[in-house]
Amino acid sequence: MAPLVTARRSEAKPSEARARARWAAALTAGVALCAAAGARAGPYAEGGYAPSLMQAWATGVAAFHRGPIDIADPGLGDASYGAPENALGAPPDDVTHVYSHGDGGTLTLSIASRIGDGPGDDFAVFENGFYAPGGFFGEFAFVEVSSNGTDFARFPSACLRTTPVPDGGVVDPTDYHNLAGKHPRLSGTGFDLAELAQDPLVAQGKLDLARVSHVRLVDVIGNGSTTDASGRPVYDPYPTRYPSSGFDAQAVGVLHVPEPDFAASFAAGAVAIVFLRRRPCARRR
Repeated sequence: MAPLVTARRSEAKPSEARARARWAAALTAGVALCAAAGARAGPYAEGGYAPSLMQAWATGVAAFHRGPIDIADPGLGDASYGAPENALGAPPDDVTHVYSHGDGGTLTLSIASRIGDGPGDDFAVFENGFYAPGGFFGEFAFVEVSSNGTDFARFPSACLRTTPVPDGGVVDPTDYHNLAGKHPRLSGTGFDLAELAQDPLVAQGKLDLARVSHVRLVDVIGNGSTTDASGRPVYDPYPTRYPSSGFDAQAVGVLHVPEPDFAASFAAGAVAIVFLRRRPCARRR
């Protein structure tokens, strides 16, 4: 994404101060532009979710892999901005509190509460995109889920944009579907587990949509080398030659927490009863 500043504000350099001013101006303009955005051309106009609607949040980092700053120029090294733990819990009101993936990077988060398959969307992914003159500046990620931490199913995504997006360029978010990052900061993109009901992993018994335990985010390489579910290239701003390159994860929130597993609860209760029965009674004096 556009260059982010270091989190150590007490040591800010002049260039970092200018970057903060740029972000502040962009976000201020975005508020007005968001209200005045009007009708969009694409068919995917679903709204985002406020953090206050979440019932639970991601609680652990199961795995992560940084991608390069620019996949076409390996000499630049890998993205390095933000710790993966920045994506745990609720997103703070801080545009710089992110984990930057780099081109094609991944982040796998665990959810202690798990995610259940309820009516409508079941969880939401938060990124730090914003509205800018002419459209929306956002970087996207494919989203995958697992109920065992090993087998992952990817949501079928769609990208209707047919031309590349330059660094700093904007897009029409209604051209994108089932890709995290299409909503502005503090507005999560929702995902409905029911859309994976026909995935082969479900039929094989390797994915339980009623008790999803992990969410994996995979950065879209914005040059079109990665494709949507129909084989069309997915475009977002590219190249972004900064340490904060790629999708900038802020949080994964749960809209539907499943009911406690009856079998597990029953087993735990039975063990507790046996333990209590085996405790020696205190002798009376």
